[in-house]
Amino acid sequence: MYTPPFTVSAKAINLISEISASLERFVIRMESEDGIRLRKVNRMKTIHGTLAIEGNTLGEEQVTALLNGKHVVAPAKEVQEVRNAITAYDSFMDFNPYNYKDLLKAHGLMALGLVDNPGHFRKEPVGVLGKDGIAHIAPPADRVPLLIGDLFEWLNNSQDHVLIKSSVFHYEFEFIHPFMDGNGRMGRFWQSRLLAEWNPVFAHLPIENMIWENQSAYYKAIQDSTDANDSGIFVDFMLGIILDALKSHRKPADKEDRVNVKVNVKVNVNQQKILDAIKQNPRLTMGELSEIVGIAKKNIFNNMKKLQGAGLLVRHGADKNGWWEVIE
Repeated sequence: MYTPPFTVSAKAINLISEISASLERFVIRMESEDGIRLRKVNRMKTIHGTLAIEGNTLGEEQVTALLNGKHVVAPAKEVQEVRNAITAYDSFMDFNPYNYKDLLKAHGLMALGLVDNPGHFRKEPVGVLGKDGIAHIAPPADRVPLLIGDLFEWLNNSQDHVLIKSSVFHYEFEFIHPFMDGNGRMGRFWQSRLLAEWNPVFAHLPIENMIWENQSAYYKAIQDSTDANDSGIFVDFMLGIILDALKSHRKPADKEDRVNVKVNVKVNVNQQKILDAIKQNPRLTMGELSEIVGIAKKNIFNNMKKLQGAGLLVRHGADKNGWWEVIE
């Protein structure tokens, strides 16, 4: 049996542990009073994010309008991409993620009206463009059915944790590039579907949106894995993305809890300077805060950890593109 080359790092093992712990909190969040609203918002973010990566310019409001069945004035191809993605994600849990025939069915929905033969493997050679030209020449078209067959055989028989093997699958799928178009969105779609088979709550986690927020790092992880002939690099990246997506959904303390925190927590001068600076610019980096407050980055980090622990400061999004929120 073919086994894709990948290394499970110590970092990956630690990330799996963190994801498992955060997952319980996310399940509780989805079962809370605002759970239904969050599911709708996350579906919009998922569709918007995965298509924005591919160059679709429709904004979140336009995607929301299309989800609600409204008319949107925008390029016809981009509207079609959104409508196709809505249809595919509406059928998300109907697909068997361990059956390649269902993968073809999903592509048939995702690429309807966008390619000549949706739901079928490519019959022509294809290259993947990078910022400096062709970044990757995909395997010959006549080898695609065999390569996909081997990949699904490994997927069905692998004893690796689903967080690992779904990420390996994602990378290998992009390397094979089995379709003429829509490979990126299908690779992301299928990893999420594999994860949802393990825990259905992944159907409501907008991993695709977090990838979009870290798009350059996403492509770099793919390229670095290709250069190293080891998708473990991409695995580490995706596990970090999944964890960040879960962390972004941590429910802030309610109003009463925040009042109690304010009463019981004393904020020192430097911590107050940090809070004031973040109120002015929520996207400040540790380095920028260090310059503003006038203390070392290490001390900024320690003070911010204390503010987070006290419930006075919340982080949203990934390290690169996220932001801070001061809890009033």
